[in-house]
Amino acid sequence: MKYKKAAAAIAAFAAAVMLSGCAAAQDDKDTVYNETEIIQPDFPETEAPPEQVPELPEERPELPEEKPEEVPANPDDTQTPAVKSITYMTVTSDGVNIRSGSGTSYTVLGTAEKQTLYAYLGEENGWYKTQYKNKSAYISKKYCVLVDMKASENDKIEAVVAEGAKLLGTPYVYGATRYHDGSGNKLKGFSVNAFDCSSLMQYAFYKGADELLTLTTRTQVKQGTTVGKTQLQRGDLMFFTNESRKNNTGVERIGHVALYLGDNYILHTASDYAKIEQISAKRWSFFIQAQRVL
Repeated sequence: MKYKKAAAAIAAFAAAVMLSGCAAAQDDKDTVYNETEIIQPDFPETEAPPEQVPELPEERPELPEEKPEEVPANPDDTQTPAVKSITYMTVTSDGVNIRSGSGTSYTVLGTAEKQTLYAYLGEENGWYKTQYKNKSAYISKKYCVLVDMKASENDKIEAVVAEGAKLLGTPYVYGATRYHDGSGNKLKGFSVNAFDCSSLMQYAFYKGADELLTLTTRTQVKQGTTVGKTQLQRGDLMFFTNESRKNNTGVERIGHVALYLGDNYILHTASDYAKIEQISAKRWSFFIQAQRVL
């Protein structure tokens, strides 16, 4: 019985040892497999070739946009500013009717004088519009010629001239009542239907430029700045002597005043009525001096 137990124990031990050997072998086998390293062949170290980057086209710097060359202006090509002018009209013969409307059926206000100028204010139905004796008036275009005259750059001077031109044809009256007393105070008895030379100048300068002129030629000559004959400009007052005063001295020689317009024309009134006419050789011989008020 003891031998059977001993034999069984030995057999069990032997089996355990066998199983243990198998497990160990298996473990060794796994260990060898897991720990096995792949050995690379020992080649000499070489540098990897540089990465090939495709060559890009060289960028060209942006150049500023070329502007066309500026060519200096030719002085001959520059335009001269237009000179402002005033248009007048003159008749081709004496005795041309001046009417109240643009047609032969309208009332005759007077007759136009050859070689004198009238303001040109436009055209209606073949008639030129103007002003005569401080009223709108018309002269047939068939008997008229237009005349241009250089205007002043001073608007006040043009306003004075325009006021005087309204009164063309107004009768001359020696010693006519003035518009004001020289200081701006209105005088009783004044009428736009009667002027002498100095009262016409006084009225035109007051109405056109709010400029106060005194009462007579011999006091008006003391106003403004004296200018010589060669420096005359549109709007200057021209002072003359006359047959009855030419032998006097000082301001007592002065007997007439007129408004210079340019191109040898004056606006004035003397012995008949207000008009625009050229300065005659006789009147030039009576010229004394000119005064610039504006």
